[in-house]
This record gives sequence, structure tokens and C-alpha cells, in this order.
Amino acid sequence: MSTKSQKSNKINTQKMVVSLDIGKGSHFGYFRAPGGEEDGPFEVTNSRSGFHQFWKRLCRFKQAHRLSQVIVGFESTGPYAEPLMHFLRQKPVQLVQINPMHSKRVKELTGNSPNKTDRKDPRVIADVMMLGHSLSVVIPQGAAAELRRLTQARERAIKERTAMLNQLQHLVVIIFPEFLKVIKAASCKTGLYLLKRCPSPKAVLALGLEELSRDMKRVSRGRLEHQRAAELFRAARDSIGVTEGRRSMAEEIGHLVDQIERVNAFTDRLERRMRLYLDEIPYSPFFLSMRGIGLITVAGLIGEVGDFRQFDTLSEITKLAGLDLFEVSSGQHKGRRRISKRGRALMRKLLFFAAINTVKTNGIMHAPYARMVGGGMPKIKALVAISRKLLAVMFALARDGSNYIEGYRNHRYQQAA
Repeated sequence: MSTKSQKSNKINTQKMVVSLDIGKGSHFGYFRAPGGEEDGPFEVTNSRSGFHQFWKRLCRFKQAHRLSQVIVGFESTGPYAEPLMHFLRQKPVQLVQINPMHSKRVKELTGNSPNKTDRKDPRVIADVMMLGHSLSVVIPQGAAAELRRLTQARERAIKERTAMLNQLQHLVVIIFPEFLKVIKAASCKTGLYLLKRCPSPKAVLALGLEELSRDMKRVSRGRLEHQRAAELFRAARDSIGVTEGRRSMAEEIGHLVDQIERVNAFTDRLERRMRLYLDEIPYSPFFLSMRGIGLITVAGLIGEVGDFRQFDTLSEITKLAGLDLFEVSSGQHKGRRRISKRGRALMRKLLFFAAINTVKTNGIMHAPYARMVGGGMPKIKALVAISRKLLAVMFALARDGSNYIEGYRNHRYQQAA
């Protein structure tokens, strides 16, 4: 089965259209034959027995109307479609997904009403499919599927850790505001250790300067010397931190530090597993040969794409990322070109941060970025352009099976000479 996001053709005379309106506890299905005969909408429970009953009903309809092909479509909204999607992946059907924006527009044409119901939606999805406006489903398999789940888990963990760090900083500003002036990042290893052991000025003073200095030097591996410890000790002695309710705040600070350390350990485990699964992807070393592109970026992109080698053209994979360009022009008005953002948001995020890393001084994309910014292009727009360029380079590396060569044009000219 194809794993690339490719536009489907219009429905032919031998193809049965099956549409599904996805829900949490149950779905609504609908069948339509090319001649206009239909069945449904009907409920499909989100269970093994419900899936088998749905398949039997589908086979009966297909046989009754002597159809040879089946195309199953649904809106790409949320995770609730995944169990049914993986069930149908084992069947002789073509799976496609519908852009919710398309079905919303077609819905207005159905009865000239924006009415939205579980009975109406499957018919609307079928109408969109009949017009050929659907994309085949991207289903990562094997190591790529594991990388997708690991990347998503890491994203959720990072989001959770950011929220806890914000709460921690809020409490520190109340109980020991000078702490953040001495230890610049509460999220660093030394900062978390100190907040856990001595979360208040009183606890710092009780620890004593000598022991505080030894602890800071040991935890920071020699980076924070006695001078920084003395500075923190003086800050604790002259602190304006709130003393009322101090014990309760210290208790919460300790709890938050424990949670942050757990999340840090969890993300470390995820990253180690990412490395193991990347070893199973034959073209991953080609991506990692790009200076400034790290393990997290490569693992995330492969997880989001599924398999770079399944794509025939760069435009297909660019559209999957939502980095394809569009403009709105009419008559004398010439619209600005923008990216569509109708694709995988995490893929765009990974590429954008990779662009930031590669445009630094001596980075592999510094020269083209400098030309863009020097020519008057806004920095954000230039970074998006670099994101598109990085994706194009990765597509070429996977296609050609080669490592990245810095200054490739000069290298090619030297070979020709």
C-alpha cells in the first residue's frame, strides 16, 4: 500500500465510495455506487465486532452492485480514526483522507445550509471524494511508526515540562527572587538541585557557605566556583522573599523539581530509543551528515513523513509539510506568496528550528540566508524559505543515497575540471 500523500483521481464506474464521519465512541458510515445507489448513513461502533459488521455490510453492497474497487474516505481530524484505519489497511481498499476545509465548503452546497449532523456529514465526505479532492493516507510502518510515536511523546513531555518550569519560576519569584539573578536558569541541573535542597533563603543560610560552595562545584562539575556560591549566600542573607506560607511553597517547589527530573529522565529514554530505531532507517545517516541537523530533527521528520523514498516529487512532500506556496491575486491586485500550512504542523516546526540552527555563522545555510536578508526579505520569511530548502536537500539525499557535501556546486565544478 502506498504511504505517500497523493491526490486521488475522480471515481470511476467500478469504484465503490465509502465515507466515514469519525467519532470517539462510534462512527457513521455511508456507501455510494457510481450509479447513485446508496446505503446509510448508519452507525459503526468503535469495537472489533462493529468493525467486522461494517466490513460485512460493505462486502454485501459491493457484491450487490458488482463493483471491483473500494475507496474509503474520512476527514483527517484527531486520533479516533486510527484503529479503524489500521483495520482497513489489511483489507483490499484504498484509504484516503479529506481536508475538513473542503467538506465544510461542500456542506454549504448541500441543501443550501451550514447544518452539521452525523447523518449529513458522511454524504458530504462522499461528495468531496466523488470530485477527486482527497489524499491517500500516510501510514508509517515499522521503525518509522515507532519514531512518530516517540516524537509525539517527546513533544507532549516537553510541553508538560515547560508548564512546570513556569510554575516553578512563579514560586521562586515569591519565596527567593534573588535566586534567579545568581543562577540564571532554574531549569539547569545545578538550579534544580539547589531548589530541591534549599528552596528558600533560610535553607541556604542553614546550609552554610562552605557546604553550599562544595555542592555547587560538585553538581556543576567545576563550572560554578566559590565566588558564585558566596554571591548566592549574600543574596539569601539580604533576600526580600515572602516568609508567610514559606513551608507550603517549599513543599510545592520540591514536588515540581521531582516532576521535572522525571520528565527529563523520560525524554532521555525516548531519545535513546530514537537512536536505536534510526539505525533501522537506511537513509538516516545521510540526513545526520548535514551539520546542524540533529537526532531529534531527523527522527521527527522520518516519523512524520513515513518514508522519504516513497515520494516521487519534491512538491508532494512539500505539500505534506504544508510548506507549499499559494497566493490570492485578482485583476490588478497581486497577492503575497505564503505557505499554505495545510499539512503536518510538527513537521513544519522541526524544519523551522532546524533552519534556525543552520543559519548561524558558519552554518550550512548561513550564506543563502544572508543573501535573502541582505536583499530585504524579512527574517521570518527567510527562515521559512530555508526550511523549504532543507526539506528539498533531505529529499535529494534520500533519493540519491548520498551524504551531504558542503559547497556541493564548487565540488562538482572541481570534479568537472
